[in-house]
Amino acid sequence: MDEFEKVTTGMGEECGVFGAYDMDGGDVAPSVYYGLFALQHRGQESCGIAVTDTNGERKVHSRKGLGLVNEVFDEESLAALKGNLGVGHVRYSTAGGTRAENAMPLVLNYVKGTLAIAHNGNLTNAVELRHELEYTGAIFQTTIDSEVIAYHIARERLRTKDVENAVKNAMKKIKGAYALVVGSPRKLIGARDPFGLKPLCIGKRDHTYFLASESCAIAAVGAEFIRDVRPGEIVSITKEGISSDLSMAIAPDRQARCIFEYIYFARMDSVIDEVNVYHARIVAGRALAQSYPVEADLVAGVPDSGLVAAKGYSEYSGIPYGMAFHKNSYVGRTFIKPKQSQRESSVKIKLNVIEEVVRGKRIVMVDDSIVRGTTCANIIRMLKKAGAKEVHVRISSPPFLHPCYFGTDVPSNEQLIAHSHTTEEIRELIGADSLGYMKIEKLKEMVGDLGYCDACFSGNYPMEVPGKDISHAFE
Repeated sequence: MDEFEKVTTGMGEECGVFGAYDMDGGDVAPSVYYGLFALQHRGQESCGIAVTDTNGERKVHSRKGLGLVNEVFDEESLAALKGNLGVGHVRYSTAGGTRAENAMPLVLNYVKGTLAIAHNGNLTNAVELRHELEYTGAIFQTTIDSEVIAYHIARERLRTKDVENAVKNAMKKIKGAYALVVGSPRKLIGARDPFGLKPLCIGKRDHTYFLASESCAIAAVGAEFIRDVRPGEIVSITKEGISSDLSMAIAPDRQARCIFEYIYFARMDSVIDEVNVYHARIVAGRALAQSYPVEADLVAGVPDSGLVAAKGYSEYSGIPYGMAFHKNSYVGRTFIKPKQSQRESSVKIKLNVIEEVVRGKRIVMVDDSIVRGTTCANIIRMLKKAGAKEVHVRISSPPFLHPCYFGTDVPSNEQLIAHSHTTEEIRELIGADSLGYMKIEKLKEMVGDLGYCDACFSGNYPMEVPGKDISHAFE
C-alpha cells in the first residue's frame, strides 16, 4: 500500500454499543443490526454482533470485521446468528489501532461460561491494570483496553454469586469513561461510569429490552425509549425483567457528561440525559450569534454537525439560513487517497460547494470545531473560489487546548492549532474574514443543570488523569 495514504479528516469519533434480549426467544441479530446501523456515525472502522440462546445450549455465535455495518453483514450472515440475547458494537479506534482483532464485541470463554462485551470509552488506568494482569498470567489477544475490562469481569465472576456483582467489582478497579453492554449466558447487563461521561439508554418493544448508546437507535428498531441508564448504574435484564444497582453512583454535582456528545458526536435526533441534542445545538448557534454578530447575507452550516447550530445562528441574527454544501454520504470518515495522482483535497471528495448559493455573498460558516485547521482552511478556500465575497467562521465549541483521556480522539497538544496560536493567528491561517469560538461559559446554556466535562477546552478533568497522553499506549 506504499502508493496510497490513509486520510482522516477532523475529529475522531467514539464507539457505539447496542444490546437486545427477547424474552419470547426470538432471534435478535436483525434488531442489533438495525440498531448498529443507526449508531454508524459513532464509528466506521469495525463492527460486530455476538448472540446467544438463553434457552438452548448457550453457545455464543459472533461475527465481526473491519468496515461499515452493511459491509460486514448480509442476510446470510445475520441468519446464521441464532439467539435471543445479543450484543453489538461499532468502533472508532481511540486506544489500539485499526486491526481486525480489535473489533468488538469481545467474546471470552472461561470457567463460568461465556461473556460478550461491548465498550464505549477509554480507561485512564488501563496500562497499569494490563501490566498487573500480565504479571498474573493473562495473555492478551488485542491492544484495546476493553479486554482489560473483560478480564476483570471474568476474574471477579469466579468470586461472586452473579455477573452483576462481577461487573460492580470490576467497576471498583477501572477508572475512566465507559458505557458497557455485557451478554452472559442468561443476562444482558448495562453499566455506565459514575461520571456519566459516556451515554447509555434503555428501550423496550413488546417483550424485548434494548440497551443503546443513543435513543436514535432505540427508535430505529421500533422500540419505546424508557430512560437513560444513570451514571454509575448497573442494569440487569433477565427473563424476570429489569433490575437496577446504583451503589456505584456519585453525587450529581460531580457527574460529568462529555459535552462533545451535544456539540458533535450524537445524532441530532437523539435525547441524552433528558437533553434534546437538536435543541442543544440550536442554543449553541444562538449563543454564537449573541457573542459574534456580523453583517452577512447567508448562514450556512458545514454538514452534518454544523447544520443545526447554523440554524440557531440564523434564527437569532435574522440572517437567512441556506444550504451551501452538498455532502457525499458514501464516504466514511477515513478513506484512501492516492499520493501522487490524486491532487484534490480530501475535503473536496466529501463536500462540494453549491456555487449558485454562495456567489457574491457574505457567508457566515458554522462548524462544530477546529482541530488542526486544515479542513476548515480547505472549505473556506472552496467557498471563496465559488465566489463568496467574505467568509465569517463561527465554531460551536471553544478552542481545543488539552488532550482527552476518556475516548474522544482529540490529538496531542502539538497537533491542536489552538494550543500554539491565538484566535487572530488561526483566523489568518485558515483565511477567514472573522473567527468566533463558542465562549466556554456559554456551554452551560446547551445542557442546563446537567454536570458536564469540558476538560478538552478548560483543562479541568473530572478525575485524576495520567501525566501523558495514553491514547496510543498499546500500539
